[in-house]
Amino acid sequence: MKGKSDMARDAEDKEALDLAADWADISQGLRKDLGQQLYAQWIRPIQLGRFCKETGTLDLFLPTEFSANWVSDRFADRLSLAWKIARSEVRHVRISVHPGRRQLPELRLGQGGSTRRPANDPAADGRAIGLTGAGGGTAAVDGGMAGDALGMGSIGLDPSLTFTSFVTGAANVLACNAAQRMAAVETPQFSPLYLKAATGQGKTHLLHAIGHAFLANHPRARIFYCSAERFMVEFVQALRQNQMIEFKARLRGFDLLLVDDIQFIIGKASAQEELLYTIDALLAEGKRLVFAADRAPQALDGVEQRLLSRLSMGLVADIVPADIELRRSILEHRLQRFSSPTEVPGDVIEFLARTINRNVRELVGGLNKLIAYAQLTGQAVSLSLAEEQLTDILSANRKRITIDEIQRTVCQFYRVDRTEMASKRRARAVVRPRQVAMYLAKVLTPRSYPEIGRKFGGRDHSTVIHAVRLIEDLRTRDADMDGDVRSLLRQLES
Repeated sequence: MKGKSDMARDAEDKEALDLAADWADISQGLRKDLGQQLYAQWIRPIQLGRFCKETGTLDLFLPTEFSANWVSDRFADRLSLAWKIARSEVRHVRISVHPGRRQLPELRLGQGGSTRRPANDPAADGRAIGLTGAGGGTAAVDGGMAGDALGMGSIGLDPSLTFTSFVTGAANVLACNAAQRMAAVETPQFSPLYLKAATGQGKTHLLHAIGHAFLANHPRARIFYCSAERFMVEFVQALRQNQMIEFKARLRGFDLLLVDDIQFIIGKASAQEELLYTIDALLAEGKRLVFAADRAPQALDGVEQRLLSRLSMGLVADIVPADIELRRSILEHRLQRFSSPTEVPGDVIEFLARTINRNVRELVGGLNKLIAYAQLTGQAVSLSLAEEQLTDILSANRKRITIDEIQRTVCQFYRVDRTEMASKRRARAVVRPRQVAMYLAKVLTPRSYPEIGRKFGGRDHSTVIHAVRLIEDLRTRDADMDGDVRSLLRQLES
């Protein structure tokens, strides 16, 4: 049995992980709002401190007094509001210089009561240098040269991005299984692993998950995580400071290389050549390499052919856009992570899963925003609240489906003549398809009830309301009707 100290430590670990997960969501939103340049300069260096439940105060640390003052003057209100939305118990956000200057408080990631150093924890001699990653962190274990030619970032792998928190489905199961193989104790049959996915589909999550699992299986391993863009920045700095020998030696001393957004290495001949030599050196020693990009290796313009062949010589695993079943699973999984339970009706989950279909990041962000608004205002989560508060996200994701297209698809599905949509016939074989079409028109288009009624032979808005409510009710009681509607939704949204 665990003692009180172990239980307290576990509680601290959970609190730290929950804070890190919330900060990942908040910082991603700030990155989108502020732009890459401001985000990289002022927000990314922020380190999470302790959260005092008694006072409701959360500490955020920056490496210098100047940066702390600058962020406090310009972003204090924004950061405070973002945290209050993410966590209602946060009442105050305090921005200051970290006592240890660029050193995070130790975050225990061990399981079963055991602990180990996190990926960003410096070696005992204090000479460890982290290679800063643009995608939300760095991961470098063990030291090398002194100085800062390779950067002095101390942000580690995101503790919330693990295989446990990664929801799998048909869209990503190959990539997830391949990623787990790369992190396993046994040597994988392929290397490098190349993860191809559009923005927000989970490739960065898998990179972080590989890093965590690899360290769990190889506690003394050295790993390197960064973006290709950051790799080039570090390369140029080492070149300018005449420290290329140290740069190469350190880079090739890692056991696992994780490089995100490899498409940004396009056109940088010298950096491409160095990466090529590094890949060859690591592969020759049996090391593991994982790359991620938003396109296939062959679609990388401006990349030398020899580098393209190295990137594609292992396994190229696609992550395709999540289908509606996976989007539902992601929302349900995310709901379990909220510290304050919130009742979210099934029709709201269905609405979000069906409507926010561009990428998973927007999907989770929409759910977070909806629940935060409901908790802060004391309102119940409902379909009308979701439509009201997520207007921007919904409009950006909504495919421009017309009522004419809906009528045509429904008529083909039920094998009725298109003219029946506007006819006065009340035979059941005609009325039910017409009602389904009205329901879909309300769900998939921004048209009002009167506008929909006019497209169905000038019917009154009350007729449309009746049809929508009837189909909603039938879907809960009649499996065949629910199956028909799901099938039509897939056809119209594909």
